[in-house]
This record gives sequence, C-alpha cells and structure tokens, in this order.
Amino acid sequence: MVEPAGSPGSTPLTAEEGDDLIPYVANRGQLNRLEQSNIIEAERWAFSRRRTDLLSLDFMHGLHRRMFGEVWRWAGNFRSSNKNIGDVDSTHVPTQLQGLNDDTKYWLVQETYPPDEIAARFHQRLTWIHPFPNGNGRHARLMTDLLLVQMDRPRFTWGAGMDLVVAGVIRPRYLEALRRADQQDFMPLLDFARS
Repeated sequence: MVEPAGSPGSTPLTAEEGDDLIPYVANRGQLNRLEQSNIIEAERWAFSRRRTDLLSLDFMHGLHRRMFGEVWRWAGNFRSSNKNIGDVDSTHVPTQLQGLNDDTKYWLVQETYPPDEIAARFHQRLTWIHPFPNGNGRHARLMTDLLLVQMDRPRFTWGAGMDLVVAGVIRPRYLEALRRADQQDFMPLLDFARS
C-alpha cells in the first residue's frame, strides 16, 4: 500500500480508504501516473458532448468514478469520514452539493455574476464541500472547466497548466487563492485560474 499522504494541502485518507487501492502501487509517483491516466480518459468522455446534466449529483458521482475508478474502489462515492478541509460534515455532503448545484443554476439564469466569477464561486464551494475521500481538487477543476465550456467560455488555465498535484511553487499559490475565496475574496482565485 502506498503512503496515503501526498502534497501539502492534500486530503489524508483513513486506513480503510487507503486499503481500497485497486492496482498494486509501489510509490506516490506511480499512483499519480495511474490517476492521471484515468483522468485523461475521463476528460475525453466529459468533453465529448454538451452536458445537460452537469449540475446534478449523478453527473458529479459519475465524473469522479470515471476519473478514479481504475485506481480506487471508493471512486464516485461520497466520503463517509470527516476531513481536514472544508467545514461540511460527511452526512451533509449530498445536501450541500444539491444546494451548490441549485445556486449555480440560479446564478446562470439570473446572470448574478460574470461567467468567470460564477465558475470561481462554484469551484470554491465544491472544494469546500469536499465530497469525496480524495481527488476533490482535480474533480472540482474539471467540473469548473466543464461549467465554463457550457457557458461558452474557455477553460481556466489553473496556473498556466502547471501540475497542481505535486508539491512545488504553483500549488501553494492555488491553495492560498482557495483560502482567500473561502473568505469571499475571489480575486486571487480568478487571477490564478486565468494565469
């Protein structure tokens, strides 16, 4: 079993969640490569057609399952443990996600915010809810990009396409931008997302 702790700011797994690794993985690098291969296939599927069900719990489950289903048995299932990120008890995840989806639909119809800000607000709340045992940031970034494309906007660059999974210079900028967005200051996240 690979060590479940990853980069700073990543979600630690419980022992049970860590035991649900499907293939044999010798180290963190191998796990990252397996997950990335799975994510590339999920992106192809997700962007293959216009989505009418994007803002639904079924789509969110299905996308996470496609992103991590070849690697983790719990892929696509909401977390059953509380985590170090966000403030949502695991029992409230479905209700919070439904509220996010409903709010986002309202923002879109009412044009409450400019499109990029709708996407940033959606992304912040989705990461804050932290619906899955792991992979939440990657899932939230892909969901946000799908939302942008649905609004006929270009995908975010997320720090000029740098790898946000591994520790480095760019990941702390992203995490700090998310922390500021948690305080309702969305400018750092918007700047980062389009940098």
